[in-house]
Amino acid sequence: MNNIAYFEIQSSDLEKSIRFYQNVFQWNFVKEVDFPIEYYRIETQGMQGGLLKRPVATPPPEYGTNAFACSILVDDFDRVAQLIGEEGGKVALPKFAVPGRCWQGYFLDLDNNVFGIFAVDENAR
Repeated sequence: MNNIAYFEIQSSDLEKSIRFYQNVFQWNFVKEVDFPIEYYRIETQGMQGGLLKRPVATPPPEYGTNAFACSILVDDFDRVAQLIGEEGGKVALPKFAVPGRCWQGYFLDLDNNVFGIFAVDENAR
């Protein structure tokens, strides 16, 4: 109870966002046909989510986060960070240690959505 159990990503360009997340995290996107809006169910190895068309203009990056940012557990922080860059993502907050727990960092996807990745490492300092 009281755990994050679902997430949604808003996007100005659904096809571009789908390619980005498929290529970086190997997520599967399934179009929902009975929804009143264009909506894709996101299937991951863990938590499930959804992708939908952004209903309003994207705020400028200097306005900060305009949505709930989720962090994704990865096996190899540096490898995934490199993939993010290769797919056009940008670093929002560089890799840093959460001492004794993990390596954490935040990124911007192709639509300036903020998301984090982290890799467990008890030796992180």
